[in-house]
Amino acid sequence: MSVNKKIPKLAVIDYGMGNLRSVIKAWQAVGADAYLIDKPEAAQQADALVFPGQGAIADTMKLLVKTGLDQFIKDWIASDRPFFGICLGLQALFEYSEEGETNGLGVFSGVVKRFPSGIKTRTGLKVPHMGWNSVDFDSNKTGLLTEALEKTVDQFYFVHSYYVEPKDQEIVLFKTQYGETFCSGILSGKCLAVQFHPEKSQVKGLQLYSNFLKTIIT
Repeated sequence: MSVNKKIPKLAVIDYGMGNLRSVIKAWQAVGADAYLIDKPEAAQQADALVFPGQGAIADTMKLLVKTGLDQFIKDWIASDRPFFGICLGLQALFEYSEEGETNGLGVFSGVVKRFPSGIKTRTGLKVPHMGWNSVDFDSNKTGLLTEALEKTVDQFYFVHSYYVEPKDQEIVLFKTQYGETFCSGILSGKCLAVQFHPEKSQVKGLQLYSNFLKTIIT
């Protein structure tokens, strides 16, 4: 007799910017029931909250405040409910961003900084950091989240000019080299957020999504 497998319900925040359809399709491809929300009430029955990200943080913060999603996100994470942030969805969790001199949600202490303008002169690298790059991590710390992923080898897709600098280094999950080492992912309780775009990272991105789902239903 077969046992019905739980299908996790994922509420994906629609903040009016970015290609949300690709995010939805990627989560659906790994077995999630992913759907868009633009107000807190629509996420109440979800198993996890997803904050995808492309666009300007100032405009995003204005929309979150207008809809009440700003406080909802903070309460959700404070309650240690599963959360997955992507790119801007990582940066917005911190106190302050140099982009537009904007205050973030302040879930975590730290700032969002721009890659130094002299990085091209020193290293030949351009800003924004765009394209494929690897991540480093401590397998003992990441556990199930990095199952079937090989650190410093597997590639993920990045596109960003700003990066997070957490005050608490204990929450740093992933690190990436781009002229200097920067934080490319954090983990605090059930809150996971990454700088790269798993939905654009093909097989390895889907693997990370699949691993995250396992942490929800395990």
